[in-house]
Amino acid sequence: QLQLVESGGGLVQPGGSLRLSCAASGFTLDYYAIGWFRQAPGKEREGVSCISSFGGSAKYADSVKGRFTISRDNAENTVYLHLNSLKPEDTGIYYCAAVNQLGLCVLSTTWTYWGQGTQVTVSS
Repeated sequence: QLQLVESGGGLVQPGGSLRLSCAASGFTLDYYAIGWFRQAPGKEREGVSCISSFGGSAKYADSVKGRFTISRDNAENTVYLHLNSLKPEDTGIYYCAAVNQLGLCVLSTTWTYWGQGTQVTVSS
């Protein structure tokens, strides 16, 4: 069964950090671009970041540039999203997604596989 599983969410104070993980099972991520998305209560889902299949390039939403970093470890079949300098507006459910695609990643592409999400809450 092809599956993506996110982990690492939690409650953190403003200015804090978290590391989210997106682990794949049933397939290898080598040839897949990976994206991270989030959805806050009452808002539409938005693209946060993506990384190309072999990690050569990454993109970030303007709202997280300089604070979030995406990375991948193909040997571990896992992609990470490092969240730093967190703000209350970063609160939401974070999802990872995968698409079999080479070249530059595009957040607006049609993503094939989705995880179930992990909750991130930034509050004092």
